[in-house]
Amino acid sequence: MRIASAFAVGGLVLGAAACGEAPEDDNNAGGTGGKKYSACMVTDVGGIDDKSFNTSAWKGLQEAQKANKDIDIKYVASKAEADYEVNLTGYVNQKCDFILAVGGLMQDATKKIAAANPNQQFGIVDANPGVANVYPMQFDTAQAAFQAGYLAAGMSKTGKVGTYGGLPIPPVTIFMDGFADGVAHYNKTKSKNVQVLGWNKETQKGSFTNDFQKQDEGKKVSDALVAQGADIVMPVAGGAGLGTTGAAKASGGKYSVVWVDVDGCESTPDCSALLTTVVKNIPDAVKDAVLKAAGGEKLQATPGFVGNLANNGVSIAPYHEFESKVPADLKAEVEKLKADIAAGTITVTSKAQPTK
Repeated sequence: MRIASAFAVGGLVLGAAACGEAPEDDNNAGGTGGKKYSACMVTDVGGIDDKSFNTSAWKGLQEAQKANKDIDIKYVASKAEADYEVNLTGYVNQKCDFILAVGGLMQDATKKIAAANPNQQFGIVDANPGVANVYPMQFDTAQAAFQAGYLAAGMSKTGKVGTYGGLPIPPVTIFMDGFADGVAHYNKTKSKNVQVLGWNKETQKGSFTNDFQKQDEGKKVSDALVAQGADIVMPVAGGAGLGTTGAAKASGGKYSVVWVDVDGCESTPDCSALLTTVVKNIPDAVKDAVLKAAGGEKLQATPGFVGNLANNGVSIAPYHEFESKVPADLKAEVEKLKADIAAGTITVTSKAQPTK
């Protein structure tokens, strides 16, 4: 609950932030005197309190500010995709030193505004527009999702696990690919036949909410997967996935959930239903980028940053309330997968993987 409470304030000030204005509570560098370095963030439509990648990116800015008091931070929450260009342009006009776009949905708008303002430093999470003044922060979450798929297969009592996404875009399907391959690796290793519902890696077809906010849509999709026999579900749908975690918690153990992006036991109220989380270490990537830029370093678009298991850019979270429920041998196998993937002994592939 720590992250959830830390971001409660952000949720309350979204109205003030909607027009490109900095929420007063967020512009809290304090002190007076020398020139401040301004880092300004534009959320995608998921909003600041999505318990997912927007929340994580804002945490990174907060951590950067803690490390360097000369950094001012603020954000604006996009209500619709039409807001992306407007909000980015608003921060250009406000002469922000570093403008951070969050989410793959913002790639096109960021590319357009960055190309029109070549001397402005931009950063983006979960995309790579291929523009010189945009520093891309991407994550090979297929690697950690592979571990989660193996774990889910090992924990399933029904022999069926499920996953669904918000939209069929690379930052989403990369999780689903890794999850499916982890299940397949378990089946091959153990001579089992655990099925994956909701995603077919070969055809790249599956179940989607077509939304990252509506919890009832997330619940509807996961209810269908559970009705087909899935007893572990991985939603890759931002806040919409909270419909799944809430229903899993209410089910009294009928099924459990693998969360994504930020440890669900620190960001949602549904820890008791969470087996683990496929973590994308956005906070550290954002913090490092902003601190370097504020220190005068020119952030290079190539190669940018790609987080993986080897550099701790992705991981799986602790088991928390499932700690005593996951067998020791399965824990050891999942940990060994991390070492093997990081060393290149096991190769995890996805069409959605970021280029290194």
